[in-house]
Amino acid sequence: MRYESPAGAGAARAQAVPLIERIAEGQQDALAQLYDETSSMINGLLLRMLERREDAEEVLLDVYMKAWKYASSYSAERGSVQAWLVTMARNAAIDRIRQRRAQPKVFTFEPETTPEPVSGESSPEEQMSQHERRRRVQQVLNELPPEQREALMLAFFGGLTHAELAEKLGEPLGTIKSRIRMGLIRLRGLLEEPAQ
Repeated sequence: MRYESPAGAGAARAQAVPLIERIAEGQQDALAQLYDETSSMINGLLLRMLERREDAEEVLLDVYMKAWKYASSYSAERGSVQAWLVTMARNAAIDRIRQRRAQPKVFTFEPETTPEPVSGESSPEEQMSQHERRRRVQQVLNELPPEQREALMLAFFGGLTHAELAEKLGEPLGTIKSRIRMGLIRLRGLLEEPAQ
């Protein structure tokens, strides 16, 4: 199914394609602009699907990291940039929901006993994996310079635009964009390093 935008959104859709081309060339400011223009829509979708803010925040970060990584594979013939992002977000959210619902099957061979109720929680292995992933992301964020970490946290997890960040932090807009761009570059590099 192709993504349909409301009337008047055609210009915004057309402007997003060059952003993806610039992201594919490694231009971080294009990723920051794409985030500013689309993250509220993607975050809203994720919150509706996942219902837990912490899950939505993690998946939102994953979506934009995938956009950075796979920008060169985007094809305008298959749909708009927004549809591409929504598809990535929806697939990642479904994966997260499946992780939450996955639970080991418990069989008992004793006919006299009543089986224990099965928990709706993730299995211990999944909980450990999720905990390790959160720990790794937190560790990597803590390795960023404080001003880059603050800008990234407010942009990605607080949902603030670059202009809102500049106003909130009392810094020039260009400084905020540079902090986010440099933070994303450093974050990407740290996440690609093997965990210690």
